[in-house]
Amino acid sequence: MLKRDALAQLLLWKSSPRRKPLIFQGARQVGKTYLLKHFGKTHFKDIAYFNFERTPALLDLFKKDLNPEKLIEKLSIHQEAKIAKGETLIVFDEIQLSDGALTSLKYFCEDAPQYFVVGAGSLLGVKLRHQRSFPVGKVNFLNLYPMTFSEFLSAMGKVQLREFVSELKTADSIPEPIHDELLDWLKKYLIIGGMPEAVAEYQSTRDFHPIREIQHEIVKSYENDFLKYSSPEQALKISNVWEALPAMLARENKKFTYSHIGKSARAREFETAIQWLSDAGLIHKCHQVTAPKLPLEGYKIPENFKIYFGDVGLLSAKLDVSPKHILENAALFQEYKGALAENFVAQELRGTETCDLFYWQSQNQAEVDYLIPCDEHIIPLEVKSGTTKGIKSLREYQKRFHCPRVARVSLNGLRKDDDFINVPLYCVSRIQSFLKEA
Repeated sequence: MLKRDALAQLLLWKSSPRRKPLIFQGARQVGKTYLLKHFGKTHFKDIAYFNFERTPALLDLFKKDLNPEKLIEKLSIHQEAKIAKGETLIVFDEIQLSDGALTSLKYFCEDAPQYFVVGAGSLLGVKLRHQRSFPVGKVNFLNLYPMTFSEFLSAMGKVQLREFVSELKTADSIPEPIHDELLDWLKKYLIIGGMPEAVAEYQSTRDFHPIREIQHEIVKSYENDFLKYSSPEQALKISNVWEALPAMLARENKKFTYSHIGKSARAREFETAIQWLSDAGLIHKCHQVTAPKLPLEGYKIPENFKIYFGDVGLLSAKLDVSPKHILENAALFQEYKGALAENFVAQELRGTETCDLFYWQSQNQAEVDYLIPCDEHIIPLEVKSGTTKGIKSLREYQKRFHCPRVARVSLNGLRKDDDFINVPLYCVSRIQSFLKEA
């Protein structure tokens, strides 16, 4: 079994005095159904699971009366088992296929809060952007991302390594053998990524050969969704953006430019396609800001952004990097212009800190890869894919904005010198705690 950290968040939802029906979002095949079924079986007396994609007849149950008690009666008859208040976890999977089921969450919140209801779906983000009758204020939200590096370590039986990382302080030094072992596991993670099927395969076989096949199947399922859940014209644009991303990330300047899709490509033609990929959880957008001020969202430049893959393993598959090359080539992180390292950081920040991504650039003279809010400050974070010690851009940022500290992620060990902190790449999930401690 693959243990997920999101289980703790589900338990908090279950016990919360502010509990409402839960919208559980995430890209296809990140493990939403698996986790919800495990949650229902281990923390409730029973689970009532309904999948609108697999059982289209369910759609008819939500076309007329949305009274919760009448719905429960019909659903109980459908599954030939009683659904008990406070004892049964009710899961509506692929709920984006039913407008009535989405609307019913409002009435479960208002009229039947005793029931534990979760609506999950792979394309929920796409659906909710266009859902007029969505029950605003009547639901809680939770996102599930691919497995983080910490979850990956646990899945590989490296619980002590994970605990070592989680307990590190900025004043600690990391023994070289442990540093090397963590880098070795990081390289494996860059091959496998965080998609549960790929992780489970390596967990059981310790064989890299099937991993790429699994990843290409996942990518194919994503590409099938382009046409299934959008118009043919829109699907073509989504596909054009998707196919252009790996080459863009392999460039020195990773800023998204429409000309790399096609010479005549323009923002007005492709911005909805990019939004579709973002809403589906397949990519992470990182916006440039005019100034590093809180809230960062208020200073973003909508037309200037970078795009990262939702999973670094899928990126390495799309780049067609062989596992042998990643494991044996010491210069790997310099290749592809640091695409894998920078994408890994984006994935970890979204998966562990669940924060939006922003970067800063000054007239092409200096660039900081990520901005990290920390208390009332915004700390610049630069990703160095090798062991270089240069921090010119960080110092330029510090000079302009008078921040108390600057941070770098690299392959070097953990080190704190006055106003500078170097964080090993495998520790990026700890960046917030390191900064607050420092």
